[in-house]
Amino acid sequence: MQNVVFNNGVEMPILGYGVFQIPDYEECKKSVLAALDAGYRSIDTAQAYGNEEAVGDAIKESGIERDEIFITTKLWISDYGYDRAKLAFERTLNKLQLDYLDIYLLHQPFNDVYGSWRALEELNRVGRIRAIGVSNFYPDRLTDLAEFNDIIPALNQIETHPFYQREEDQKTMQKLGVQHESWAPFAEGQSDFFNNDILKKIGGNYGKSVAQVTLRWMIQRSIVVIPKSVTPSRIKENFNVFDFELTEAEMKTIAEMDTQKSHFFDHRDPERVSWFKSLI
Repeated sequence: MQNVVFNNGVEMPILGYGVFQIPDYEECKKSVLAALDAGYRSIDTAQAYGNEEAVGDAIKESGIERDEIFITTKLWISDYGYDRAKLAFERTLNKLQLDYLDIYLLHQPFNDVYGSWRALEELNRVGRIRAIGVSNFYPDRLTDLAEFNDIIPALNQIETHPFYQREEDQKTMQKLGVQHESWAPFAEGQSDFFNNDILKKIGGNYGKSVAQVTLRWMIQRSIVVIPKSVTPSRIKENFNVFDFELTEAEMKTIAEMDTQKSHFFDHRDPERVSWFKSLI
């Protein structure tokens, strides 16, 4: 497995397994066990996903040593603020049945980001979190957080896929020393993603699927990726992306697919911010 190295020296597998939209306990636990059996050693969950207990039970049942598994989870905006963040962290740790987290992310760039970040900084300093980061932060918000706090985020998890490639965001992250991570690498199947002619043609050169080509494209851009599936065969397929390499021409062809627009929503849209407030 190829690893990336954070700005604080902590290493993370470049390919992991995500559990977004798997709220059912049994299905989530079964899927995480399948992923661990396939070779994944990085699992991404979140407080808002409602499945931290299932992830924790799967890790325990797997019998794999704790230091061999990299665990990511995220603080939800309803628990932002210095004191609330610390309490939420303890609840999350109990659900996961862990003594520490590998990385803990602020899930959204709203509410009391800075009070929450101070809590995460303290938890990082005392060793209860190995690294801290953010999710869904655009370049201006990421730069603000990095420049005006003691600890620069180790990672920023943002929507990234062939239709929305985030080149400018990645340049800002590289300048700040923040690792780029993708969510929704397959655009959640929108725009008939899995039948895309360009990606299918490239995959045909290697006997690989559209999903595998996409994951390989991310990895060659040094982007951490966390594909989700509940189908064991696809979980295995998504892991099998280290035995081929896209050419420079193929990378450029995929680059031309970029629409530079989100396929979901813009976190800078005032109406979207109000929508997030309604979720609290």
